Amino acid sequence: MSDSVTYGGYLRLNELLAAQQPQTEQHDELLFVILHQTMELWMKQAIHEIGAAQAEIRAGDLSPAYKHMARVSRIQAVMTQTWDILATMTPADYLRFRSLLGSSSGFQSAQFRVLEYKLGMKDAAFLRHHPEGSADRKALETALAEPSLYEDAIEQLAKAGFDVPESAYRGGAQAYAPSAAVEDAWLEVYRDTEKYWQLYQLAEKLIDLDDAMLTWRHKHVLTVERIIGGKRGTGGTEGVGYLQRTLARRAFPELWTVRTRL
Repeated sequence: MSDSVTYGGYLRLNELLAAQQPQTEQHDELLFVILHQTMELWMKQAIHEIGAAQAEIRAGDLSPAYKHMARVSRIQAVMTQTWDILATMTPADYLRFRSLLGSSSGFQSAQFRVLEYKLGMKDAAFLRHHPEGSADRKALETALAEPSLYEDAIEQLAKAGFDVPESAYRGGAQAYAPSAAVEDAWLEVYRDTEKYWQLYQLAEKLIDLDDAMLTWRHKHVLTVERIIGGKRGTGGTEGVGYLQRTLARRAFPELWTVRTRL
């Protein structure tokens, strides 16, 4: 059976390479399509890794989770570098095919929202971009309802004896609200790293993910501004103005604020 397996067959290259369908004859449109498809593939892998990390953390097996989280950080770094490739496309290049994009927008990336939800940045408002009953909508609703990676980490604080409110790790579809009790718990972890070594390492892997997400967002803002300036985005989105506001978002807020108290 293995003798019949080929490189192209195993990787389904015929299907993969046929998935790029530019709508114009403009040279840079293929780059635009491949870049975004590649981003979606890497997000698929990141979601896969985070799911594995969550299963291990929920089981109290923290060390194996570090590998999955570290891999996601590396994936995020590759995704950030991808913006440098898109930045080789000038405003004039993009304007040659931008109009055909119509109402399509990165806002409609279900995988990016699933990734945000899994990290803990839950916002049910993004459901409206996907029809009820669609596969994307169901994936978003599932991620919204399930505990996030950060909620799983906070539950481990509770299991370790820290006095954190149950609402901090069982918030359901609600957006995470920073908690003074959670910050106090992380403070104790950082002040006694030998005693709480596994939780300390977990915290550092989490901050790596948030740092990488913010770096990706920042490079996204610069690339978009470089190519379209302050214009509105496709699909009527605000464009750079909205993207700049996302730079203030933190998936794991107490892991940032606790540093001021150390």
